[in-house]
Amino acid sequence: MTRDEAPSTRPYLIRALHEWCTDHGFTPYVAVAVDASVQVPREFVKDNEIVLNVSYDATSNLQLGNEFIEFKARFGGVAREVMVPIDHVVAIYARENGQGMAFPAPVLQSETQAQAPAGPSLQVVSSDPGADADVPDAPPPASPGGGRPALKRVK
Repeated sequence: MTRDEAPSTRPYLIRALHEWCTDHGFTPYVAVAVDASVQVPREFVKDNEIVLNVSYDATSNLQLGNEFIEFKARFGGVAREVMVPIDHVVAIYARENGQGMAFPAPVLQSETQAQAPAGPSLQVVSSDPGADADVPDAPPPASPGGGRPALKRVK
């Protein structure tokens, strides 16, 4: 099986990080690149991106599948259906400490299915200097004093 034929690891990594957040009392958030294939409340989309709280407390009928993340949630007090293709998830991280993982952004389609430039890529920056020691080209710590990690947008 070649690399192109192998199934994506993205849904498995998303489920693993969601479970890690839940097990440790953190709130899992996903950053999503939005185009016509993403079903989210458009009024909350900014710069073709939306960040969603995917904790069990904030969602109903959450399904973290291999192709889609699906759930019901309240936005401004109104229950809405959400369906996000897995390949549109550009990051999953814990709200409380920013730890998580970023993924390559997809090539977005406009509402008319014309080619649009890809959304911004996200990079998780850790404040723990040793946390990314084994990762090549790891980003520098957010602050030398061990401050709170941040999700940094790289354009």
